[in-house]
Amino acid sequence: MKTWWRRSPGISRSELLAAIGVAVAATLVQFYTLVCHIGSRIASDLGDPLSQAWQIGWGGHALLHQPLAFWQANQFWPSPDSLAFSDALAGYAPLAMFGSGLQATIVHYNLAFLFSFALAFVAVWLLTRELGVGNLAALAGGAAFAFSPWRMQQGPHLHILSSGGIALALFLLLRGYRQQSAGLIIAGWLVAGWQQSIGFSLAIQMDYLLLLLGLIGAVTWVVAGRPKPSRGELVGTALGLVGFGIAIWWSLRPYARVVDANTGTSYSLSTVMSMSPSPWSFLAPPRQTALWDGWADWIMPRTGHGYSLYPGVVAALLALVGLFWKGVPKAIRIGLAVTTLGAMLLSLGVRLSGPGRFLPYRALHDWFPGWDVIRTPGRIHTVTTLALALLVAGGVALVQERLVARGRGQIGSALAVAATLLILADGSGIPYPAPQVPKPAAGLSQVEGPLVQIPAGAQNNREYLIWSTESFPKMVNGRSTHAP
Repeated sequence: MKTWWRRSPGISRSELLAAIGVAVAATLVQFYTLVCHIGSRIASDLGDPLSQAWQIGWGGHALLHQPLAFWQANQFWPSPDSLAFSDALAGYAPLAMFGSGLQATIVHYNLAFLFSFALAFVAVWLLTRELGVGNLAALAGGAAFAFSPWRMQQGPHLHILSSGGIALALFLLLRGYRQQSAGLIIAGWLVAGWQQSIGFSLAIQMDYLLLLLGLIGAVTWVVAGRPKPSRGELVGTALGLVGFGIAIWWSLRPYARVVDANTGTSYSLSTVMSMSPSPWSFLAPPRQTALWDGWADWIMPRTGHGYSLYPGVVAALLALVGLFWKGVPKAIRIGLAVTTLGAMLLSLGVRLSGPGRFLPYRALHDWFPGWDVIRTPGRIHTVTTLALALLVAGGVALVQERLVARGRGQIGSALAVAATLLILADGSGIPYPAPQVPKPAAGLSQVEGPLVQIPAGAQNNREYLIWSTESFPKMVNGRSTHAP
C-alpha cells in the first residue's frame, strides 16, 4: 500500500483532452435527437424536466436580480424558501445567467443534461487513471459509470444524473493527498461543495461517503505510526474544509428552514417501502434499451414500481475480473467489492415483514441523520455504479496486461475499445426520447403577478413553471417534492 500510495501516475494533457473528446462524442451520439433540437425539445419526458428547467432558470435570474434572496422563488407564493422544496440544482445557476426567456431556459437545461454525462465520464476516467489503470481501460470505466443503464433510466432526474462531481472530488482529493498538493486538495473540497449545491439526494450520499473514507484514512494514519502531515496537506485540508463547510451551510440552511416550517417532510417506513425496488430490478434493463427490448418488457412488471437497477452484463462481468487486478492494493479491491454489494443491498430499501425487514436501509432511515427525508432508496445505486465502474476499469486493465505479456498488446487495445463500445450499447436506447416543449398561451408573459393558474394538476403546474421563465411572475402554482 505504501509503495502504491507514493506513486501517483502522470496524466498528460493530450490524454485528458482525448478523454474529454471521447466523452463529448459519446454524449452527442447518444442524445443526437436532443442536440438537433436543443432550443425546442427537452431530454427524456415532459414531467420533472420542465420544473427542473425552471429551477435552473430561476437560479440564473436570482443571481442577477436578487442574489441575497436566492431561495425565495416565484412558485408557491407567498411561501418562503420555495426553491428549497426539492433539490434545487443551484450549482447550474451560473449557466442560466446568459440569456433569458423560455427558449434560453430550455437550452440551459439541455446543456446541463448533456454536461452531466460528459462530466461523469471524464471524472471516472480521471479517478481510474489515478488508481493506476491505463488510458483505454479508464475509458471503459468512464463509460460504465456515465452511461450505465440505471443512469439512462434516470433521464428525467437531473439532480440524480449530476453525480460526476462526486467522482471528480474523489479524484482531486486522492491525487492531492498522494502528491501533498494544497491546490488539488482545495479543488477537491470545492468540487464537493459544488456537488452539495446540486441537491440533497446526492449530497447526503457524498457526505456519508466522504465521512467513511475520512474515518478509514484516520485509522490508516494511526496504524502507520501517525506520520507528520506535510504543509501542503495541512493548508489544503484547512482551506478546503472551510470552503466545503460554507457550501454545506449555504445549501442546507434553506432546507432546514423548510423542514422546520412544514410538516410531512420526513417519510415513514411504509412510504419508503412503497418506493423500494425488488431484487428483480438488478436483472431489469431500462425500457428504452434496444439490446434487451423483449426481456425488459417481460421483467419490468416484476421489479416493483418500475425500477431498473440493472448494472449491465458487460460491466458486471468485467467488474468480477477487476477483483483480481493487482494494479491496486488488495485492500482497495476488497473495499470496492464491499461498497458495491453494500450499496446494492441499501438500494433495495425496506420491507416491513418477512426476511426483508432485516435489510440495512432501515438502520439508515432510523438512526442516521438526514436519511428520513429520502423517499427513494434506489438512488443509492449511484454509489453502486461508481464502485462497479472502478472495478470495470481494473478488469479491462487485467485483460490488457495478460495480452501484453503474451506479445499481443494490439489485441488488448482492441478488446479495451470493444469493451467500451459494448458497455455503451448495453442499456442505451437510441434514439433517446426528446419531446417538444409545449408553448404558452399568447400574452401570458405580460400577465403580472401574483397570480394563480388553473387547472392546477401536477403536469399543469410543471408547464406553468417553465412558462414563467419569460418574466418570473409570483404565482401560487408550483411543483416540488414537498408542497407547503
